[in-house]
Amino acid sequence: MKVKVLNLDGSAGKADIELSDDVFGLEPRADILHRVVTWQLENRRGTARAARERSDVARTGKKFGRQKGGGTARHGDRKAPIFIGGGKAHGPRRRDFNLSLNKKVRSLGLKMALSSKAKNGLVVVDSLDMKDAKTKALSAQFAKAGWSKVLVIDGEAVNEGFARASANLAGVNVLPAVGANVYDILKHDTLVLTRAAVEKLEARFNG
Repeated sequence: MKVKVLNLDGSAGKADIELSDDVFGLEPRADILHRVVTWQLENRRGTARAARERSDVARTGKKFGRQKGGGTARHGDRKAPIFIGGGKAHGPRRRDFNLSLNKKVRSLGLKMALSSKAKNGLVVVDSLDMKDAKTKALSAQFAKAGWSKVLVIDGEAVNEGFARASANLAGVNVLPAVGANVYDILKHDTLVLTRAAVEKLEARFNG
């Protein structure tokens, strides 16, 4: 698949780039994408903490008070939920959200996410180098290109000047190639890849 390389302001560059059909030319499947996104979001969740119930509290089980004549109810256990320091009645249980998902499915999901953007919303740029690495200049370039909700993926590491310039722009996120993931790709309207990012992603699947 041949794609025109653009500049950061959306204008046409001077070269083309050949994208691998094995990575950018698949037919996206909603069920695979849904499984991978669900797996990602579930694994972001922390463990739900459990409350200590009656059997978990370390208090005496000795009967206190007389059976009759005390003028109060006949209690036999300080761990009962009605007492301060007693166990919680019907409290929350510990829950883990660490789902497992086959590596092949995760890999296929990422390729399908990239392929869905290749159909509509993928931009390839030569690099993220800017003459004037300022937020105002970058905002003007993105406005000229008509990009608002943008995910930018660079190669081994993100260009420092671009990262600083984009830090305060709402709706613009920047990742190195190793951080590319299905949820972030699908969440943004436009996916911007550098040449280095394309090489890294293709090598990731072919290696």
